[in-house]
Amino acid sequence: MKESRVDEIIDVVLSASRALVAIAARSLAGVDEEVTLPEYRAVVVLCAKGAMTMGELAGELGSSPSTATRLCDRLVAKGLIERQVRAENRREVEVAVAAPGRRLVDEVTGLRRVEIERIVANISPRERSAVVRAMRTFGAAAGEAPDEAWATGWDL
Repeated sequence: MKESRVDEIIDVVLSASRALVAIAARSLAGVDEEVTLPEYRAVVVLCAKGAMTMGELAGELGSSPSTATRLCDRLVAKGLIERQVRAENRREVEVAVAAPGRRLVDEVTGLRRVEIERIVANISPRERSAVVRAMRTFGAAAGEAPDEAWATGWDL
C-alpha cells in the first residue's frame, strides 16, 4: 500500500479513537461510582475472562504486577472486585468481579450504546455497512475477540 494511503488510514483511525475515548470518558463520568479508565478496564477484563491471579490480570492489562495490585486495592475498596484464595493453590490469591462491578459495566455499556446510537444515526444507511466492515476488519487486525467471546451476560 502506498505510504500516503497508510498515513490516511492512521489519521482516520486516530480521529475515530479520539471520539471513542471521549465516549468512554463521558460514559464513566455519567455513573455515580468514581472509577478511572484503567480501573474500569480491569473490571471489564474480569467480567469477560473471569477470576484470575494478579499476575494474569497484570498480563491482560499490560502492566506490572505491582501496578495491578495497587489498582485492585482501589477496586476492592470500592466494592467492585473481590479477592479470594485460589481453590487449587491456597498460596495464590485471585481477583474476581463483584456484583456491583458487573452492574457498573452494564450501566456504562448502556450509556455508551445510547451515545454511539446517536452517532450512527448521523451516518447514512447506505454508508453503515461500510462502517461495519471497516470496524470488523480493524478489530480483527488488532486481535480483538469477536462479540461472541465476550458473552458473559452483558453487552459491550
